[in-house]
Amino acid sequence: MIHSMNLRIGPYTSIKNGTKTIEMRLYDEKRQTIKMGDQIQFGNYENNEKLIVNVKNLHICPSFADLYAKFDKVALGYKPEDKAVAEDMLDYYPIEEQNKYGVVGIGIELVEIID
Repeated sequence: MIHSMNLRIGPYTSIKNGTKTIEMRLYDEKRQTIKMGDQIQFGNYENNEKLIVNVKNLHICPSFADLYAKFDKVALGYKPEDKAVAEDMLDYYPIEEQNKYGVVGIGIELVEIID
């Protein structure tokens, strides 16, 4: 199955250059349909570029703090010099939704860039 998601330029570029290998999302109904072996097509909000990744792993956790503790910040999409804190995810998902659904770290591997 191929899923479709969108990303801002920073995370998109990190996947494209191979440093971001974990995509963090709310584990809501949409993400609960993702299985290992599926593919995800990520679109770039800013220039409509697309890329395709394979889903290698699913790391289901109760909170983003758990995911941040589990993975290196570069794998999560940060630069080595960045400060990485779970509260950054509040820009995307309110704490109420995180508590309701939990979160998932999707282990990904780049397959193809579609310019």
